Amino acid sequence: MAKVDLDLVKHILNRNELDVRLISQIMEDINVEMAAQVDEEKPPPVKKQFVIMLSDPNGTLDAKDYTGWVLQIPEEDSPYVTEERLFRSGYEFNVTPKGRRLGVQTVAEVCECVPTRILKEQNVWVKTKEPVLVVTTANKIPMEPKNAGGN
Repeated sequence: MAKVDLDLVKHILNRNELDVRLISQIMEDINVEMAAQVDEEKPPPVKKQFVIMLSDPNGTLDAKDYTGWVLQIPEEDSPYVTEERLFRSGYEFNVTPKGRRLGVQTVAEVCECVPTRILKEQNVWVKTKEPVLVVTTANKIPMEPKNAGGN
């Protein structure tokens, strides 16, 4: 909805030669409605945590290159529910008219094709629609840095 300056509204009402009392009443009504809109509280935003779901089609993580999707779920939820939420999002999408024509069958298709509205209903937010590379680490800083660049 477009926002209009109250002075502009008052000026237009005066230009149309309305009664001063009527203009005052209209302006008062506008101020009351604006105050009511400000008073309406929005629910607090849901605190979320990030989750990376790795693509592991063979059931092993022995390879060097991993791909996955960056997702968010509510902070208080367990990361283990993420996969089920993606499945439910896929089911919900597949019963829509577009989903019946172009159904999703994999997690990758859910992340790429399912609208945000359906994912949000299941409390999962996809941050990367296409898979990203995941780098592994030993989680330790070596005491002697490797010679990078020959210095």
